[in-house]
Amino acid sequence: MSSYTKQYWLEKNANLEIESRAFIAGKFVDALNSETYAVVNPATKEQIANVVACTEQDVDTAVKHARDSFEQGIWANQSPSDRKAVMKRLAELIREHQEELALLESINVGKPIMDAMNVDILGAAACFDWYAEAIDKIYGEVAPTDGLNIATITKEPVGVVGAIVPWNFPLDLAAWKLAPALISGNSVVLKPAEQSPHTALRIAALAKEAGLPDGVLSVVTGHGHIVGKAMGLHNDIDCITFTGSTPTAKLLMGYSAESNMKPVWPETGGKSPNLIFGDCELDNAVEHAAMGIFFNQGEVCSANSRILVECSIKDAFIQKLKVKAESMVVGDPMDPDTQVGALIDSNHAAKVRTYIQEALDEGAILVTGGLGDCTTNSVPPTILDNVTPEMNIAREEVFGPVVVIMPFDDQEDAIRLANDSIYGLAASVWTTNLNRAHLVSKRLKAGTVSVNTMDALDMSTPFGGYKQSGFGRDLSLHAFDKFTQLKTTWIKLG
Repeated sequence: MSSYTKQYWLEKNANLEIESRAFIAGKFVDALNSETYAVVNPATKEQIANVVACTEQDVDTAVKHARDSFEQGIWANQSPSDRKAVMKRLAELIREHQEELALLESINVGKPIMDAMNVDILGAAACFDWYAEAIDKIYGEVAPTDGLNIATITKEPVGVVGAIVPWNFPLDLAAWKLAPALISGNSVVLKPAEQSPHTALRIAALAKEAGLPDGVLSVVTGHGHIVGKAMGLHNDIDCITFTGSTPTAKLLMGYSAESNMKPVWPETGGKSPNLIFGDCELDNAVEHAAMGIFFNQGEVCSANSRILVECSIKDAFIQKLKVKAESMVVGDPMDPDTQVGALIDSNHAAKVRTYIQEALDEGAILVTGGLGDCTTNSVPPTILDNVTPEMNIAREEVFGPVVVIMPFDDQEDAIRLANDSIYGLAASVWTTNLNRAHLVSKRLKAGTVSVNTMDALDMSTPFGGYKQSGFGRDLSLHAFDKFTQLKTTWIKLG
């Protein structure tokens, strides 16, 4: 039995020290105009802290320190083994502070405390470890030439990286950006979502403790339309890596065009399909389907929010999924038994409820769940049947614990329904037919297709999408492509 109890977490939270200033050039600082904004615990609706609201001038200061640190080579010119040692130490410090970081994550975004600790925090540590181990195993190339010429192809850091991350997995997704960017020798300016700044601020301090030189990593807190825009338009940021909404990614791409044509690497929205064929292992498919939409309150860009199920097993599947959904514990994120916590804030909870009500008004059938207690930010796991592809809830990213059921007659019908989306981040296929598994996976327009599993993810495989899910790729060695540039050096001999 776990030693963790609700009382344990509540007592630890009562003594939690929370830093709410921006981190620039190795120091915690106030905004130049001294402005702040309130960060609220979505589960309790109580204010956690007043956090520094950075300005365009604060962003400029952070970028100048990042540029100076890069040009001076205090990090970029360190040997790969030295950079590796710092990143390995940072991973150790994250694990040493995992309870503190988990609490910060949970009170910022409302996710269950045990998910925060075991998934988000340990996942972030593993990410820094993985990229640290990779850096001294990547080699350049020598191009084929005649005997009188030598042509080398090497990878160099791009310089100053702007990283903008969302609130659903604040530290984990920050690690996906920071680990490959920093280990490559870049300097980084990180902007966390305004709702979830605290793990980003804490990791900046831990990175300094691990040995990262001042100026190499800054964290600028504040509102996206000010801080994010300033980063997008900044002429001295060499690339932007972004995870968030598709509309915001389009804004950042426009800012790039208006400024210095910096590459923008977006990983954006999703409306991922889950194809359940009649020959699947039904109980396994149901178990994973529930986790694929209800985990993290459905606030997952790759959530399998459209379940396409073969007509012959539809009724049996829905009944089993209903039982599973109703068994999930919705409650206080500080309770270790909680499986579904609170949505990020009242506005988002209201938006999710609006999608549900609109679908019901259009003829969808409520299998289970629904609006829940509208005085809270918690929405119960919700299943909607009788949904047509034309409904908004079948096309738009709800970003909540809401799944729609749509039947299909045959394989071609399933593929057509699955690809009928502006998004293409992920998909799942459930079948015991190996031939079908290969053929269907090949035709699905998605960056990751999981067969007989859900949302398969590993440090060694790239994560990203097709179409308006963006074209950035996180994780794997391919992530280095965002943060390095190729240089050809041609030497004529004799």
